[in-house]
Amino acid sequence: MPIRRGEHVYPEKTVDALVVGAGMAGLTSAAYLSKYGYQVLLCEKRPVVGGLVGTFFHQGYGFDSGIRAFENSGIILPMLRELGIPIDYEKSVVTIGIEDARIRYDREEGLYAYQAMLGEKFPENAAEIARIIHEIEKVIGYMQVIYGIDNPLFVDYKNNRQYVFKTLLPWLLKYTVNIRKAGRLTLPVNTYLSSITSNRSLIDVITQHFFKDTPTFFALSYFGLYLDYFYPKGGTGALAEKMAAYIRDHGGEICTECPITRIDPDKKVVRAQDGRSFRYRQLIWASDMRMLYAQLDLSGFEEDQRRSKIETQKQATMEGRGSDSILSLYLGVGLNKSVFEKHFSAHGFYTPRKIGLSQSMKEGWENAVSRCETTKEKKSVLESWISDYLQATTYELSLPVLSDSSMAPEGKTGLIVSTLMDYGLVKTVSEQGWYDEFKKLVERQIVQILDQTCFPGIRQHIECATCSTPLSLESITGNTEGAITGWSFASAKMPAVNKFTQIAHAIDTPIPDVCQAGQWTFSPSGLPVSILTGKVAADAVNAQLRKRSR
Repeated sequence: MPIRRGEHVYPEKTVDALVVGAGMAGLTSAAYLSKYGYQVLLCEKRPVVGGLVGTFFHQGYGFDSGIRAFENSGIILPMLRELGIPIDYEKSVVTIGIEDARIRYDREEGLYAYQAMLGEKFPENAAEIARIIHEIEKVIGYMQVIYGIDNPLFVDYKNNRQYVFKTLLPWLLKYTVNIRKAGRLTLPVNTYLSSITSNRSLIDVITQHFFKDTPTFFALSYFGLYLDYFYPKGGTGALAEKMAAYIRDHGGEICTECPITRIDPDKKVVRAQDGRSFRYRQLIWASDMRMLYAQLDLSGFEEDQRRSKIETQKQATMEGRGSDSILSLYLGVGLNKSVFEKHFSAHGFYTPRKIGLSQSMKEGWENAVSRCETTKEKKSVLESWISDYLQATTYELSLPVLSDSSMAPEGKTGLIVSTLMDYGLVKTVSEQGWYDEFKKLVERQIVQILDQTCFPGIRQHIECATCSTPLSLESITGNTEGAITGWSFASAKMPAVNKFTQIAHAIDTPIPDVCQAGQWTFSPSGLPVSILTGKVAADAVNAQLRKRSR
């Protein structure tokens, strides 16, 4: 029935497939369902699509708001080829730096240059470093098999017998062996490396830019993925824009500024915040998983067994913890890009002090403030703790203009500096009333560190600065606690699939005619997994719709 809101009357809209959340998982699902010829509606709460894949401009500087570069992983480029979406890109070489040392991590000598740099900084641990490098080589070997061909999900092989017998089947045999080997490396990477060396500073320098309790395979595999990075012309947001254009060109509809506030799975109807309602045959939820269960209306459900399964999954989801978040500083610098090219490539990781967080931080921030009696004391302790943390943490650095000259004004350079940041800490700061002051403190500290270490003299040339915190990410993306890769590896019970061999089931929910996709559906997660689950969900919906139309 029509919905009346103010002076507007919205007729109820019916679609074959409703997709909620226009991050890369939702865009992928909507793109394929549009390709398959269905009536598709993609709803997004924000004014723009892309989620954690986006680019914005500030005072002429182009910055990537989420992911800084893409790793193909046999998924992204095959997906674009299958959909016929062209994209111009540059290979993105990674630089790794520790104090005054830098290495370009390339395919030929990267890992051995990294070993030499670690040996220079920790000469007493040369034998242990060699063992760690050997473990990294093994993981890279597993990964080269796992991602050794374009993911079969994005290749039309059904009518290509030669491809099946010469490429796919031999790969499947190797994949089965190597995915099992990789599956054994599930210990948190810090714990795993502790069995090789007792030098906590060495372990920190290698691992402290990974999320807490990151599984060993996922962490060490990045030393192979660094070789797979690429950067699209126009910024990472160009990918989301092209996907959105494809959806519209193929008859799909995208509704932005349209947050969904109620889901009735019995009637297969969702309600938007502005009063509109949409009826669906199949629904794909590609947004924050807690929001799915928080907005679920089960009043019309009479099947007790089904309701029980939904309630069980809802409880697990609500109790799950989101992954770590990040703090990012976006700097517009009045210096030519050639100044920065002397020190870093377009993408990199930099640790200003080799001592590492384990040795430099006496205790966690929660314990530090627990002994304080007044707000003034807490603020002073937190300021000191944050300062120490910023001195010892590892930073991800991104210079988009080194890949695309259009990403900064002529003769100038945009720099993105990011580090892991505890959501709870920033939330506490905000509740104490000095959030804006905190951002200024962080800006001063990080700029001072850059000026004194990897980019001498940068401070006096900064033209603009913008700080994004975990609270910013939570507000912008809707992700609980500003999480950027779904569930925390430290969760007592993972409310999602977390075994590679079961990834096909990551899209399953106990809710009838509802699939899920995106970073909350599988752990460990990233952009390739979001795209992969988006495609799996689209194919599952396609199968259901075809089955019911017979």
